[in-house]
Amino acid sequence: MKVIAIGNAVKPITPETQQQVMPKEVPATLKLYLDGKIEQFFFRMPKPGEAGTVFIMNVDSLEHAKTAIESLPLTAGGYMQYEFIDVGPLMPLGMLLAGK
Repeated sequence: MKVIAIGNAVKPITPETQQQVMPKEVPATLKLYLDGKIEQFFFRMPKPGEAGTVFIMNVDSLEHAKTAIESLPLTAGGYMQYEFIDVGPLMPLGMLLAGK
């Protein structure tokens, strides 16, 4: 199943904390990508001065997506919070097929 995980920064990260957390965050995110759980990832700026991420995930369930993202250091440390949306094929397109 596909899940879109939309993340927003929820507490400021100091430069010192950033130096401690980011060397763990990047490999942890890369591992999820290499494991096929994250298919695509994007950076976004919802408002000036704010940052966020969007992951398009390929997972077995919504709970698997949450578990994977909650294991990331920025999320586990309370710096990021995610909204999870499960998505699938656009089923009404089936009505366009003959006999449906």
